[in-house]
Amino acid sequence: MPYRQDTPARPAATRPSRGRWSDAQAFAALDLGTNNCRLLIARPMNGGFAVIDAFSRIVRLGEGLAATGRLSDAAIERTIAALRVCSDKLKRRNVTLARSVATEACRRATNGEAFIARALEETGIHLDIISAEEEARLAVLGCHALIEPGDDPALIFDIGGGSTELVLIDTSTTLPTVLDWHSAPWGVVSLTEHAGGGSGEQGRRDAYARMRDIVGRSFADFAARLPRDVDRPRLLGTSGTVTTLGSVHLGLSHYDRAVVDGLIVPASAMRKISADLSHMAIEERAKLPCIGNERADLVVAGCAILETIMDLWPAERIGIADRGIREGILRRLMGAQKP
Repeated sequence: MPYRQDTPARPAATRPSRGRWSDAQAFAALDLGTNNCRLLIARPMNGGFAVIDAFSRIVRLGEGLAATGRLSDAAIERTIAALRVCSDKLKRRNVTLARSVATEACRRATNGEAFIARALEETGIHLDIISAEEEARLAVLGCHALIEPGDDPALIFDIGGGSTELVLIDTSTTLPTVLDWHSAPWGVVSLTEHAGGGSGEQGRRDAYARMRDIVGRSFADFAARLPRDVDRPRLLGTSGTVTTLGSVHLGLSHYDRAVVDGLIVPASAMRKISADLSHMAIEERAKLPCIGNERADLVVAGCAILETIMDLWPAERIGIADRGIREGILRRLMGAQKP
């Protein structure tokens, strides 16, 4: 294949410095999560990078994982199909260096390693199952530029399909310094399967309260470690949940990254949207343009996680990032240092 995969075992000292990369070279980052498969291909440009191709597909790799402990055959087939598309793009774009990572679903599944081996055999893509800490650090590296200015620590969160990462950072350094981090085993897929559902408005209210309680308990240790003397808490989210709610807040008829990435939304507005969605029937949620059938069953779990994060870090505004792990990988590949 015309590209090679990078892995964490490759020593940082052997990476060429940023200045040695040609502007014609293409780099790729693939993030296979519990819910989504996302690819970004870019070239170095002016100390950053310019995206030349991208791909995103909801594959629900972790569907049913909570009940069986395994990746289902149907989920694997959907994911392999998406990875074939990614492989074709990598070849077409003459990618020089790529890194492909898998997160919570593959960390937890008893057949995760077997799936990784099959993906390599059938698509040529080597997926590196990364730790929750590595996942959190890559997300920070990819999106920290969107944190509002300020002197106090800031909290970055990533609500995934199978887990949620919380990272407390110090932004007084050139690259943010990680002060503390936490990973909870609840994302939009795992929480929905464990505690979602409920018929009728009261049933939906009860399910939402149940999800909030589960997430609150999973965050308790981290919440107890957070500093209390913060004058102006800053909060930045990177995930499908916050980009979706940002779109609903703006009343968009279709998703538009250009207006969502970097958006700042009052926390009160996000709470109202979360409450409204949690009370709706799934058919009502599906009619909302930026939710649709693909997200209608999962968005409520994302709202429950988001509200719980806002409880433990009561910022007045929430920053929204449509960037994260993939961008963090690209910055690492092109020479950015580790946060």
